[in-house]
Amino acid sequence: MANDVLKQLTDVLEARRNASPDESYVSSLHHKGLNKILEKVGEESIETILAARDAEQSGETDKLIYETADLWFHSLVMLSHLGENAQSVLDELERRFDLSGLEEKANRNQN
Repeated sequence: MANDVLKQLTDVLEARRNASPDESYVSSLHHKGLNKILEKVGEESIETILAARDAEQSGETDKLIYETADLWFHSLVMLSHLGENAQSVLDELERRFDLSGLEEKANRNQN
């Protein structure tokens, strides 16, 4: 089910990438360039962190889910801008299934 949603979202993002920036938020981000997209990813990261902290205190996770969705969305726009997509990330996560987290981190430090 998650792959279906990511595939649909990837298709929509690609279609909107070439739309008029006046008619599409995604297109407007692409037209503003990578720095604007990164600014949005950073902003959404901070909002997600704050929502997680609030969720720990309150036990309410609605805002955390909302902000995480925004973060994922803007991360997908970033990937699209750089010629990648969600499948590339899923492939990388799948590759890591046979590694422990500590082993994967040690491998990164050797490269």
